[in-house]
Amino acid sequence: MTVPPTDSSTVEGVRSVPAGGEAAGRPLRILTLVGSLRRNSWNRRLALAAKSLAPPGVEVVLWERLAELPHYNEELEHAPGPAVEELRAEARRADALLFVTPEYNGAPPSALKNAIDWLSRPAGAAPIAGKPAAVTGGSVSSFGALWAQQVARRALMIAGARPLERELPVGRIHERFAGDRLRDAPLRQQLRELLEELAAATRSEPTAMGATAATRTDSS
Repeated sequence: MTVPPTDSSTVEGVRSVPAGGEAAGRPLRILTLVGSLRRNSWNRRLALAAKSLAPPGVEVVLWERLAELPHYNEELEHAPGPAVEELRAEARRADALLFVTPEYNGAPPSALKNAIDWLSRPAGAAPIAGKPAAVTGGSVSSFGALWAQQVARRALMIAGARPLERELPVGRIHERFAGDRLRDAPLRQQLRELLEELAAATRSEPTAMGATAATRTDSS
């Protein structure tokens, strides 16, 4: 089996129906986090493309304060500061989550993993517990940040979220855009289908693993 090399971005509680969304007469809300901190990164452009491709009844909302989160520290759990409090509130408000990641040294950027760590706590009351999540991302190589997506998906599962099994690595991402516009028609369709599947997952019952995975989070 060919092992993909490390890629990087070069331009930059459990429920059977959603807590909000259709149940509250508003669009389903998908909170979106982008692992690249650079304003004009390819992965941020990919997230904006997903926002524009949201199906009817679905709202994709980007949260762009990852750089303001402190490093996860259990001593700060109950007074983590305004950025963490806002992220947790947005996650609670959301019906599902979308993570868009480049790949640095075979893994997601530390800023994205740090956000997952904060969202996995406090134990027993994690804001993402039971929430459907999807992961995509891209790189300028042909491997499309696949390793980073696999690591992020595993971390989300352990944190108590319900990550989709669907993978969407975007190889040679710089060739998929004309400026800020995603011009690749097949990729536009794949993004749309990913969002549709994520929306559908908010209406489905969680698996036993999704319901209990958060109990596997350890403290240091």
